[in-house]
Amino acid sequence: MSEILTALWPVFALLCVGHIIRRSGFPGDGFWEPAEKLIYYLLFPTLLVHKLSLADVGAVPVSEVALAVVLLLFSGTVILLGIQWLKPLANSSFTSVYQGGMRFNTYVGLASSAALFGDTGVAVAAVIIAVMVPLLNLLCVLIFSLYTRRDAGYLSALLAVVKNPLIVACFVGIFLNLSGIGLPWMVASVAGLLSGIALPLALLAVGAGLNLTALRKAGGAVIYSSVIKLLLFPCLMLLICWLFVDSPEVVQVLLLFSALPTAPSAYVLARQLGGDAVLMSAIITGQTLLSMVLMPLVLSIFTLFL
Repeated sequence: MSEILTALWPVFALLCVGHIIRRSGFPGDGFWEPAEKLIYYLLFPTLLVHKLSLADVGAVPVSEVALAVVLLLFSGTVILLGIQWLKPLANSSFTSVYQGGMRFNTYVGLASSAALFGDTGVAVAAVIIAVMVPLLNLLCVLIFSLYTRRDAGYLSALLAVVKNPLIVACFVGIFLNLSGIGLPWMVASVAGLLSGIALPLALLAVGAGLNLTALRKAGGAVIYSSVIKLLLFPCLMLLICWLFVDSPEVVQVLLLFSALPTAPSAYVLARQLGGDAVLMSAIITGQTLLSMVLMPLVLSIFTLFL
C-alpha cells in the first residue's frame, strides 16, 4: 500500500495543483485550451513514440491484453444497458452515465503506469490504449445514436479514430521498435525532452478542468457511474485476468487502467452529440476526486490476489 501511495501521490498532487492555479486565475483562462491541444497533438504522441521505440514491446503479450480489454468493454456495456433497462434514466442522462462508466483517463493512466512500473508499464499501457480508444469511441457513438435519436456520424467517428494522434503514435512507436529502425539520436534527444513535459502538463490540465460547481448540482448519477467505473470494473478485470492473463506485471497495468476515472474528452462528445453535458462534467469531476482515494486502495487490495 505504501509503495502504491508513494508512486501515485505526485500524480494526484499535480491534479490538485492544476485545479488550484486555475481557480486562482493563473496563468489565465486563455492558457488551458491551447495547452490541452499541445498535449494531445504533440507532447503525448511524442512520449508514446519515444517510449515505445525503446521499450521491449516484444515482451508484451498483445493478444492477452487485447482480449482482456475487449471483454471488459463489452461486459461493461452489457451491465450498463441492463441497469438502464431495469431502472431507466432519461436518455441524455444515460449517455453521460455510459461514458462515465466506460471511458478511461489515458493521461492519468500513462502517468500512473510510468510511476509504478516504469518503461515496461508505459509499453503495456500503449497496447491497452491502441485497443481501447478505437473500440470505446465506436461504442460511445453507437450509444448516442440509439439514445439521442440523432445521427452520430459513424463515418466521421471512424475517421476520427483512424486519425487519433495517440493511436497513430502507438503504431509508429511499435513499428520503429519491431522493425529495428528506432529513433535517430538527434530526434530521440529532442523527443526525450518533450516527453518529460507531457505527463506533468497533462495532469495540471486535467486538474484545471475539474468543475466543482457542476458536481454540487449533480444527483445520484455521479455515484452510479462511479461505482461502475471505479469499483465494478476492477473486479471484472481481476476476473478476466485470472482467466486469461499470465504475467503479474501486465495484470497490474490492466487493473490500474480498469480503475481509472473517466476521460475529460467525454464532455466534448456529450456536448456535440446531444448528451447531458452538465452531468458529464459532474461525473468527470466526481470520479477524478474519488479516484484519488479509491485507486490506491483498489490496487493495494487486488495486488494481494496476484
